[in-house]
This record gives sequence, C-alpha cells and structure tokens, in this order.
Amino acid sequence: MSYLWNEFNIKTFPAETIVYRDGMYCPELSTIKNEPVNKNYELPVHIIYVGEISGDKQLNIDVGAENQKVYLTVNIQIKKSAFFNILIKNAGKNSEIHGRVILDNYDDLKYNCDAQHVYKNTTVLIKTKLIARQKSKSILSGNAIINKNCENCVSDINFSAISEKNTKIEFLPAQKISSIPLSADHSASIYQPTESQILYLRENGLGIIEIQNVVKEAFINDFDIK
Repeated sequence: MSYLWNEFNIKTFPAETIVYRDGMYCPELSTIKNEPVNKNYELPVHIIYVGEISGDKQLNIDVGAENQKVYLTVNIQIKKSAFFNILIKNAGKNSEIHGRVILDNYDDLKYNCDAQHVYKNTTVLIKTKLIARQKSKSILSGNAIINKNCENCVSDINFSAISEKNTKIEFLPAQKISSIPLSADHSASIYQPTESQILYLRENGLGIIEIQNVVKEAFINDFDIK
C-alpha cells in the first residue's frame, strides 16, 4: 500500500482505511468496507480518495457511530470534464469528520460538498483547495446543513484556490442552520503570493517555474487534517 502514499503525498497515521483510486473503491487497499460507519472503531477511520477522475463521481460519507473520528483525504486530478459530489451525513453523537480535499483541475470541474448534521454535538470540517490550471473552468459549491434538534454542532466548509492565467472560478457557498451551533463557518478565497515572498525566492536563486512550483506546494500543504 505504501506506493499510494508516496505517489500522492498522503500523510498516513494508524487508522482503519477506506481507499478509492480513480473513482473506484479498492477493497484490497481498505481495512473496512465502503458502507455507513455505524460501528465504533478504536482507531480513526481514514477515507482516502486519490487519482484521476472524469465524468460523474460521488462519494458518500455516512457516520452513525458515537464518538467516532473520521478523516477524509482527497487528492485528485481532473484532465477531462468531471462532476465530483461529496455527500456527508453525520448522525453520530460526538463524532467528528475532518476533510482535506485537493482538486487539481486542467479542464472543466463542477464540485459539490453537502455536509449534513443530523444529531447534536457533531462536527464536520471540510477544507477544499483548488489548483486552477490555465484555461480551466471550476465551479465549487458547498452546503452546510444543521437540522432541527441538532444543537452544539461545529460546522465549517472552506474553499480556497490558486489560479494560473485565463481561468474561470466560481464559489457557491450556502448554509441552512435550524439549530444553534457552537460554530458555523463558511468561506472562500483566492490565494496570491506577496511581492516580498516572490522577491525572497528570486534572491535565493529560483527561476520562474521553480517559484511557481514552490508557491503551489506551499498552498497545498498549508493545512493538516490531524
């Protein structure tokens, strides 16, 4: 399994795993099945979704076990038109879902993340980062839903993007909050390196392509799910 971690730069830790590659579930790389997490595991559950996708793809994350930690790592490339839909349902009291999503788009991408709290004291934190390649089109939408009688939830759907020339990016964040949460955040931003950062890299002997690569790596790695 280690080749996956090396190829896609996935940070791993002791966990039960559910692995997808190129949009397909990989039972030989998974320790548990891709089904609702209704059993409480001693270890966290780590859902790993990597590779290249095209067409319509959907990932369902359904947690019903109490006190269960679930981590999501997505690292995918889009070189042909794709729609990627993540549907999250957290019904486990005191359970937590932490997501780290990297979308490397060369073509036409529509991405949606619906995060639904259906029990009190649940957490869903999803951070999505987009690399928008030249002439690509990206639409990123997200819906944070806290249902009635679901008090004290923590919810955050965060979008950020770094863009090459001649790209189109659209963010469509939304919230539907029917109970008082502990916190409920939603944000979207475009990342740009500062002139002082670029100057520093130039003074250290980096060329234009090297600077672009360093900036992208810094953007990608500026978060952690643990």
